Amino acid sequence: MTNKTPIPSDEELTAFIDGELDPADHARVAETLRDNPEAAERLAFLERADLLPLRESFASLLDEAPRGSLEDMLAAIPRQDAGKPSSSGRRGFVTAIAASVAAGIVVDRAWMRFAEPSAVGESAEWRDAVAQYMALYTAETLGAARPGREAAAAQLAVINERLGLSLTPETIALPGSEFKHAQILAYDDRPLAQILYLDAEGRPLALCIFASKTAEAEIASERRYALDIAFWSSDRHAAMLIGHLPAGDIRRLAEDVSRRIVA
Repeated sequence: MTNKTPIPSDEELTAFIDGELDPADHARVAETLRDNPEAAERLAFLERADLLPLRESFASLLDEAPRGSLEDMLAAIPRQDAGKPSSSGRRGFVTAIAASVAAGIVVDRAWMRFAEPSAVGESAEWRDAVAQYMALYTAETLGAARPGREAAAAQLAVINERLGLSLTPETIALPGSEFKHAQILAYDDRPLAQILYLDAEGRPLALCIFASKTAEAEIASERRYALDIAFWSSDRHAAMLIGHLPAGDIRRLAEDVSRRIVA
């Protein structure tokens, strides 16, 4: 098997976990898992997903979704066995998350709720919360939309109003990456901006800015949930760049964009 063999989608992997694939598809996915370490790593993450506070974290997002449109999208997904009830566990919930983001329904109305962090270690906790749900994102999650400059500026205007920033499509541009969407989430009842891209290899990449009264800090690096992160802060905001790129590339992009945004 070559490295070009596609990794099964999250929908297919969760169906594999839940025993919902027919024998032929089950054998095909099993073979891919044996020969493709990235696919095996993704499966391991999804198997652990029930240990994360996913349902609580995404509950408000799903409540805000236009349920009719979302149900239409989910109905369009092919089923392996039309006579077999679909899973109400990880498969349905992960699919709903992906469909919600792909449909663009989380713009400035999405509110991510997590357990209230303590004052000590808040910086690490918000980054961990972001990394948990970013690990669920795939290229399919972000969809095929290519917003023009006017649409991007309108999305950034919402972020600017909520966070007191002056972002433009030019200031948030990342070399080699394609802007996909910008939206407002929340952590601990404070606004959290998420600016989403696809990197040069078509993988999700995000610049996140959080309204946080932390001490000013230079760029540092870490790794969470198989994602590399560069993070820094001012006296009003904390920021992070997170994605699948090598740590050195993430840091270089962070150094570049941090000079162009007031965070």
